[in-house]
Amino acid sequence: MRNFIWSFFAFFCLISASFSQTKNIEKGSYLSTNKGQKIKLNLLEDNKYELVFYSGNYEIKSDSLLFTSSEKAENTFDLAFKNDKKAKKIKIKFLDAVYYYSFYIGTQKGSEEVQYQRLSDIREKVNPEDDKLDVDFEIERADYLYLVYEEYGGKSRVSKFALPKDVSEITVKYQSEYLGDLNISGFFDPKTNELTISEHSGKSPLVFRNAKDKQPDKVSKVIALENKTISNWTYPGKEALVSEDFGLASDSTAVAVESYTPTFDFKLKIENNLKNALSSNKNAKNKFLVVVADSKNPSAKADFDTFIKDQETQMSYTMYDSYHPEYDLYNYYLTTADDKKWLKTNKITDAQSIVILNNNGDVLATAKSSLKDKQYLFNYYDGLYKKLQRADGLLDFNKTLKNKKATDTDLIQAFNKVAILEIPYDYDTDYTVTTDDNAAEFKFATTTLDKKEIAQIWKKLIEAHQKDTKPNMYLAETIVREIKNQGFSKQFFKEDKVLNDTDFLAIDYLIKHYDAIDAERVAFNEKEGELHVIGNLSTEIATALQQNNYISDSVTTAVKDDSKTISVYKKLIAAGKGNFECYQNYFTYLAEVQDKDGSNTNYLKEFTTYFNANLATDKGSVIEKLDTMFTSMDANSEYSYNGWNAFKEYHSNLCNDVAWTVVSKPGNTGFIKSAITWSEYSLMISKNNTYYLDTLAQLYYKDGQKEKAIETQTLAVKYLTDNVEEETATDIRETLAKMQNGTY
Repeated sequence: MRNFIWSFFAFFCLISASFSQTKNIEKGSYLSTNKGQKIKLNLLEDNKYELVFYSGNYEIKSDSLLFTSSEKAENTFDLAFKNDKKAKKIKIKFLDAVYYYSFYIGTQKGSEEVQYQRLSDIREKVNPEDDKLDVDFEIERADYLYLVYEEYGGKSRVSKFALPKDVSEITVKYQSEYLGDLNISGFFDPKTNELTISEHSGKSPLVFRNAKDKQPDKVSKVIALENKTISNWTYPGKEALVSEDFGLASDSTAVAVESYTPTFDFKLKIENNLKNALSSNKNAKNKFLVVVADSKNPSAKADFDTFIKDQETQMSYTMYDSYHPEYDLYNYYLTTADDKKWLKTNKITDAQSIVILNNNGDVLATAKSSLKDKQYLFNYYDGLYKKLQRADGLLDFNKTLKNKKATDTDLIQAFNKVAILEIPYDYDTDYTVTTDDNAAEFKFATTTLDKKEIAQIWKKLIEAHQKDTKPNMYLAETIVREIKNQGFSKQFFKEDKVLNDTDFLAIDYLIKHYDAIDAERVAFNEKEGELHVIGNLSTEIATALQQNNYISDSVTTAVKDDSKTISVYKKLIAAGKGNFECYQNYFTYLAEVQDKDGSNTNYLKEFTTYFNANLATDKGSVIEKLDTMFTSMDANSEYSYNGWNAFKEYHSNLCNDVAWTVVSKPGNTGFIKSAITWSEYSLMISKNNTYYLDTLAQLYYKDGQKEKAIETQTLAVKYLTDNVEEETATDIRETLAKMQNGTY
């Protein structure tokens, strides 16, 4: 259902098909009740229906049919606010940011200048793995929020919103949807007079009411202070979207914005023969050579020159003020009559062909197409470059394995080259397959690899480097990617892997060189001409162990080795590297692992260490200590996004859960005194919590403090609310009765 409505490009859609009507459903018009959706369902005569997503006027100009909306949209963006006076920053969740390169976020304090950021830049920082559509990030407190959608053609929709002083969270959804294939059915509820339409899976239903019964929307909406459509909208340092004709502002309230011209004039170097083109590309790091064969086209040279000029113009706007190598991805060459032998060798015999080569001159992809038809693919934003990187990485890796003269360094570089590649959303698509029916699409070079052989080579590499006195940063990064199931195994074999002995040995390498890697990782991540990402090692390792736990649970053939996982956590903690994320994942893991006697002694001992070091009340204010921990967390931590209140709640819940383990399991009775301290701590953060009071009361009773137990359990009953499940509420009341009559 997501493709049915939540990602919508089209301005208008009208569908007719047969529709089976029951006696409970009347013919006529129905309007959707879903927030942010303007959808009408018309049930017509002869069992026909219409789903109308946009309606308006149309105009015929020559052979073009132009649609215009009959009513102006109230908001381009749909916002929802949450308030929390104690929140230090504002958390923003931008939903379904599929076209994130076209969005900008601006903030303004009072009458100061608006500070803009491109959403794609934010997304790259907060989600370097590129594995989700929503973009979660934080901004400093401001008075106004600006949201901009920049269209090709030079016009931008700019919305300005006033921010409440105590706003803590903002959810943003861009109100433009995409209509995909329909595979839907519906049902009518006579009790509510509502008609629900959904896919056969039942997910993401749309609910309609008869137009004559439609009630006014009771949900309050956040209305923008201003909505403008501005030609050539910009701000200092902004990269442009290129268009031939930017036009004029279409809104009478639009403010004229001075257009800007890039100060950097980018030029592609076009060689006059294939030998020079191959030589030039060999020295161009991270670039591919696009060879164009179009011998039967008399205007081939003119078409090629036009393409090059367009690319140079686009690149000038993209780079704007100076050369940025990360945007310069391709070199280009147009074949001549002198290249016939090379073309024949590479089986390029048809007119209008495109061949893409790597630095070594190896063919990575071919398509029987004109360069003009594929022009849209050769830009920074398209996924073609990532597919070429993967084909190049696999080909290079295979060559290195077969090269008997390959050194240890060569192997590490080959593993790393593949491991750091992004995993695309359409990862399961086989890009190497094509037929004559779609020969115009790119066909990528295939590489066949042996899983056992690769595992053996990787094992030997890890074993050989156990005695290193200083870390190899390329090896360290490859290890991090591999243990997180984002590395070469994922790229080669497209499957999730349970951590094995080699992986645990590789983790030991990271822990052994922890300080040295940590000292070098910032410089390594910023290495010129290369792209690397090594995060906080404690967080990276803890995340890998957590993911491995999920994967091993889902793989029926996996043999779970708790001792090795626990050993890694203990090594991190013993080395003084046990940060919050490490402990958080460790406790989650330990809570699921019982000792042989049915107790959780290991869990309780580890929690005691954490509590005494970080939470104990004899070392200062509870809130101040938590605040110190919160502000020192890794920037990519889940709780950095969820905020201060969630962080506090996590610790109050954690202390209660661990204390309850002592209540519920007889084997843990040796920890009653400590558990009372933990339970009392949870109530310092969340006062009068029924669940916490129930835990503390039962601990008091087990400790022989019966009067105190009854007083506390009485409070637990007193603070029961409708939010407490009836079964739990009954247990709490019965526990009080048992304490009072001595049968507990």
